[in-house]
Amino acid sequence: MHDSTPDLQHLIELAYKLGASNAAILSSSQIEIRDPLALKCSQPRCTNYAQSFSCPPYVSGPAGFRELVKQLPDALVVRLVVPATMLLSWERFELGRVHHELVARLEHAASKLGYQKSRAFAGGSCKELFCQEYLSCQRLNGGTCRHPDLARPSLSGYGVDVFKLLLSCGWETHFKNQDPKNPDDSLAWVAGLVLIG
Repeated sequence: MHDSTPDLQHLIELAYKLGASNAAILSSSQIEIRDPLALKCSQPRCTNYAQSFSCPPYVSGPAGFRELVKQLPDALVVRLVVPATMLLSWERFELGRVHHELVARLEHAASKLGYQKSRAFAGGSCKELFCQEYLSCQRLNGGTCRHPDLARPSLSGYGVDVFKLLLSCGWETHFKNQDPKNPDDSLAWVAGLVLIG
């Protein structure tokens, strides 16, 4: 983590107000990008691969993300800590929508503060979260996104090492179960970020 300006501190405070469990500012240069991680979207092929404009092969991938990092010097990292059971049930879709909305709102707030090039990234496919009832992504068919204020690209397609990102923030990546006899009490997380500039 590094020192943040009042504007960036405001974004951290806003992240907490919007429901983030954790929020921190890092230098974008601290984000580790690994090409093999992005390949996991296609090998083995994710069910969301090629289903939306925000997932591979339609995103710029690790190479494009490295260029963004050069242009946008700061990163706001956010995390939602949730019961692990949420990720294994239908609730994961609601969680995913909340997660996308969180980073989208932070991106919008950064833009209003003068950081016009800011870009937000979340987890999970926007097609699965917002357009599940539609046969195809409207943007892939030459139209406009049905949810431009909410849907954001998935970090997975860019090769971002999210575990190392969290460790750079000083956050644990594995939660110890407080009661081994009750696995329903275990915790998990989803993380996203906003590149700011």
